[in-house]
Amino acid sequence: MNTANPTSPGFLRAPTRFVFFTGKGGVGKTSLSTAAAIALADAGRRVLLVSTDAASNLDEMLGMPMSNQPAQVPGVPRLRMLNIDPIAAAEAYRLRVLAQLEASASDDERKTVREQLSGACTTEIAAFDEFAALLAGEGDGAGSGYDHVIFDTAPTGHTLRLLSLPKAWSGFLAGNDRGASCLGPHSGLKMQEARFNAALAALSDAALTTVILVTRPDPRPMQEAARTAEELRTLGLSNQRLVINGVFHASRPDDPTARALEALGIQAIAQMPDALARVPRDEVPLRAFDTVGLSALRALLGGGAVPATAPLALAAGLPAEPLSRLADELAAMGHGLIMVMGKGGVGKTTIASALAVGLVQRGHSVHLTTTDPAAHVAETLNGSLPNLKVGRIDPRAETEAYIAKIMATRGKALDEQGRALLLEDLQSPCTEEVAVFHAFSRVVNEARSAFVVLDTAPTGHSLLLMDATGAYHRQMLQQYQGGKGSSNAMHLITPLMRLQDAAMTHVILVTLPEVTPVSQAAALQDDLRRAKIEPWAWVINKSIAATGTSDPLLKARLAGEHRQATRIAGGLAQRTFVLPWLAEPPVGVRALGELVAFNPV
Repeated sequence: MNTANPTSPGFLRAPTRFVFFTGKGGVGKTSLSTAAAIALADAGRRVLLVSTDAASNLDEMLGMPMSNQPAQVPGVPRLRMLNIDPIAAAEAYRLRVLAQLEASASDDERKTVREQLSGACTTEIAAFDEFAALLAGEGDGAGSGYDHVIFDTAPTGHTLRLLSLPKAWSGFLAGNDRGASCLGPHSGLKMQEARFNAALAALSDAALTTVILVTRPDPRPMQEAARTAEELRTLGLSNQRLVINGVFHASRPDDPTARALEALGIQAIAQMPDALARVPRDEVPLRAFDTVGLSALRALLGGGAVPATAPLALAAGLPAEPLSRLADELAAMGHGLIMVMGKGGVGKTTIASALAVGLVQRGHSVHLTTTDPAAHVAETLNGSLPNLKVGRIDPRAETEAYIAKIMATRGKALDEQGRALLLEDLQSPCTEEVAVFHAFSRVVNEARSAFVVLDTAPTGHSLLLMDATGAYHRQMLQQYQGGKGSSNAMHLITPLMRLQDAAMTHVILVTLPEVTPVSQAAALQDDLRRAKIEPWAWVINKSIAATGTSDPLLKARLAGEHRQATRIAGGLAQRTFVLPWLAEPPVGVRALGELVAFNPV
């Protein structure tokens, strides 16, 4: 059924029941998915907007608190919003699994199951279970009569894992009625097995599900969108559409910044990968306003008046220091873990790679690695440098190594049947989360005597890793306290303790000078502080404040940039550093080195 007028983007004209917005972090998935949900609701459809991102900022965009139950969006009568809260989902999941146990189960058996459900992967599995219920048409989600369920997803790497889980768990549970995993006892999971199969069927049905690949007119997010398109096709999600967000057209041909920005976009679109070129596409122009509030979100897709912005007298420059100064201060530490964190798409990989090169320039040996499933460190460096080791915490390789280690230790004394059962349990998708945590712990330990620069996954995925680190910390403390090992408790040092050690760990928060990335970084900072980890510095990336642009649209955006820089300097950050917008993306060791050029006195 056509639900939009002829001037609307193509993805609004005949939407399927389930619509996923996915793509590299920072490309505008949340803005577009929310604007689409509002447009469909305004057209008379009943819509549920679902966030699967642990670091979502839907609450700021819509001016209402997040809820793990469908909540009415003020000002949009037919729209409800649901946030899949991992913590609440995990507890609800535990209660459901415990309820499936037979009435004759002893307290000890119930305690054992609860312990099985407190591992590192439970949060992810529980959130996935909520997601699967929506696709399967159960509970308060799609089964409650919504015409459309719009999913605002986490950045690409995490979303690909989420969308692959129905197939992974369906295969794992098929014919498996023994043992237990972080899902709980297999024999009690027939309800979940049916749910996962229904979710897989819905995802694979082109008449039910559309995936919107969101990108910017920029080569890197386009390459990631192309890879995503191919991977989703292998998972059976073939009904895809491309949206190029933030397309810019210069209105002042004599303005070098505007001309360069437009040229980069034109070139990226002309040279997009074949996997994208054959996908139906829409273009959404770059807007002069921040996409916060209903009026702005309606205007984003051309469905409302452009919101007015108050003029602002611009300061001469941003209250921040150059990135080379940040490299100087870090080098003076001698060693340690440098964690570069932030919302997807803000340039964490560029900043992490530049800092690693800068430390090598200043005479240090550095290990540069990443926890990001998308893993762009190697292509950003595009070369090698003496004393710079480049690595990656590869989930697949880490999982294989972890399984081999467990089979060689725990499985050594088991008989053939016992080893087969243990290997069967280790094949569950849970194992990957545990293996990645162990690899992360090794990296943290390495920073005791050398520099380790860690390019982290986008915020939501990193917070899950932090949760695993905290869970391990609590588990170790319980193990050492009150038992035979209590005398060794004072010597216990967990990875979380090292992250909390300000002399060893320096967290760098990266943001763009825009309201959503800054709010996201502020929320991440609050989460880190609750874990007693104090961020050390902020980096404002891609600033156009110093370009002297005269283009009207860019000048309007520049006012917003100054507002955010003032906000950061006004109390959010202890130290603030800035990297300007560059017409040529800094790829390669030489280009990265120029960002942090070492100038000895």
